[in-house]
Amino acid sequence: MVDNSIEAQVGAALLAKGWTVSAAESCTGGLVMHRLTNIAGSSAYVQGGVVVYSYESKESLLKVRSETLLSHGAVSEETALEMVRGVIELFGTDVAVSITGIAGPGGGMPGKPVGLTYLALATKTGTLYVEKHIWSGDREAIKNASATRALEMILQAVEQA
Repeated sequence: MVDNSIEAQVGAALLAKGWTVSAAESCTGGLVMHRLTNIAGSSAYVQGGVVVYSYESKESLLKVRSETLLSHGAVSEETALEMVRGVIELFGTDVAVSITGIAGPGGGMPGKPVGLTYLALATKTGTLYVEKHIWSGDREAIKNASATRALEMILQAVEQA
């Protein structure tokens, strides 16, 4: 049986290009890396990932600036961009994603509702962008939607490189 999952597609694309991948995850708690490593042979392209929930871990592991966190918060475009820059540098990969958001059911506030998620992507060739999403559903649905979109972003970036 052929595996046509997004994870398998990402793996095939990475292998075809000879690229490696890493991820910095907050609200998804390692789900992107979990899904990527469910594919046999993923050690050929997965370098590593980090789960960074606290401000301290974002700062110490990914070099997110404290000024960014204090000015914009952990769930922001600015933080997602600094996270992805940090993880691509940390692992020296060809492509990386970062995810930060509010998975709920609590934690939402005015201007930052439950489901708000920022996903950033960076490549060694200089591509850098961020997407904002407001997912609906429960905590698991928000985490799954975020992880799936991150995998789609990786696939698009690798295929377009």
